[in-house]
Amino acid sequence: MLTEPIGRAEQIAKLNDRARSGFDPSARIMFTRGCLDAFCNGDTPSGLVAQAELIKTMRRHRFEEDTYGERDFGAFTFRGERVFFKIDYYDLNLEYGSEDPADASITARVVTIMLATEY
Repeated sequence: MLTEPIGRAEQIAKLNDRARSGFDPSARIMFTRGCLDAFCNGDTPSGLVAQAELIKTMRRHRFEEDTYGERDFGAFTFRGERVFFKIDYYDLNLEYGSEDPADASITARVVTIMLATEY
C-alpha cells in the first residue's frame, strides 16, 4: 500500500508538535519575564513547579483550527490568566531564521510561553 506524501504545512505541524511535546532535542522552551514574574516566583520550588505546570498545559493543548495548519501558536488559561505560546524557526546556531522550517536537519525550534498581554 502506497502512502501519500504529507504536505509542507502538515510536516511543519508534526515537527512543531514534536517540539512542544519535548521529543525534539534541538528545541528550546523559553518563558518571557512577565510570565515568570506572574507565576514562577524565581527558582523556588513553587516557581519550578509552576514552570512544569505551564509546560504540561502547553503540551496538552489541542488545536481546534489553525488557519495555516502549522500548529505554531496557541492560547490557554493558566491560574486565571490568558497565556500564549508560539514557535519560531531558527538556523541551528539560533542566529537567523531557518531557511526551511519543514526540514528538521537545519531548523531549531524555540517555543516561547508568555502572558497574552505581552504579545
